[in-house]
Amino acid sequence: MSLLQNVELFGDFSDDEHRRVADAADVLDLVRGDVLFDEGSEADACYVVIDGRIAISNRSVDGRESMVALMERGDLFGEMGLFDGMGRSAEARALESSQAIRIPYDVLRAVWDDRPDLLWSVVRLLSQRIRSTDEALADAFFLDVTGRTAKHLLDLAGDRDEFEIPITQEELAGLVGASRERVNKAIASFLKLGWIEQQDRQYRILNRRELEIRSS
Repeated sequence: MSLLQNVELFGDFSDDEHRRVADAADVLDLVRGDVLFDEGSEADACYVVIDGRIAISNRSVDGRESMVALMERGDLFGEMGLFDGMGRSAEARALESSQAIRIPYDVLRAVWDDRPDLLWSVVRLLSQRIRSTDEALADAFFLDVTGRTAKHLLDLAGDRDEFEIPITQEELAGLVGASRERVNKAIASFLKLGWIEQQDRQYRILNRRELEIRSS
């Protein structure tokens, strides 16, 4: 209940409506590599991450992966089919041992049928998704691989100077939208410049300002 109350899409629900959603939901236990849904598959539920990390990604015809987003605790995903009735636009896969809440579309439609005024939260969510897409397109157009790598490192770090990259080099490359070799070359340049330190997956930011300049 407390986790669902903090999901923006459900933020205006009453306690009774949150309870209706919680009663209809299931908790899924996942291990690394478990696929919640495939690209193109039928959509009948959305998900909220309890623990762990879920990758949202697309694959090319030759098997290459582009990671669209990294979902962590409290993040909602898989909701697009609720609004357009179409199949999944991407794959969702656990990157580590994780838990997620599965919420059937039917219970959400029933709540909105009873209280159409709650659909303003849907408008806000879709507006945020469009803004995120616009930002990603702008990054792809205006930033080179080094700039996009710097930006994703800062995103993964948040406000911490010491952080761990929770994904493989291949998955990071998919998130950046470049080859692993080019992303590794960008990280090597940050190490050489003294902007970051690295030990395995552990990183420490030494010069956040330069990374921010390079990512803008």
